[in-house]
Amino acid sequence: MFDSVRRNWGRLLDATRGRPRPDEERKRSTGAARGAGARRAHNLFEAAAAHVSACVEDDQDAIEEAAGWVSPEALSFGVNELACRAVIALARERDESPRAVARTLLGLPPG
Repeated sequence: MFDSVRRNWGRLLDATRGRPRPDEERKRSTGAARGAGARRAHNLFEAAAAHVSACVEDDQDAIEEAAGWVSPEALSFGVNELACRAVIALARERDESPRAVARTLLGLPPG
């Protein structure tokens, strides 16, 4: 039981740090030789930023590319973190509460 918890925790930490999982690393090392066209691994915050900005620009190709950089769970966590940071920044800028800013952004009445 503790092994599965440790493995899952390790996957989450690896995803947040942008590290490939051991099975992905094995695939890379046994696959085609890494040439000039090889890309580095993206971390979840890069994926979240690319995904959200692509959604704003309605760029489906960029959305799909960013979604492929990390696991769906990691992308969801990154988008949530980006949303939290954006609301906090806007709240400070507007000198309002984060709750008021979030409700305004969503078009909800003040609550």
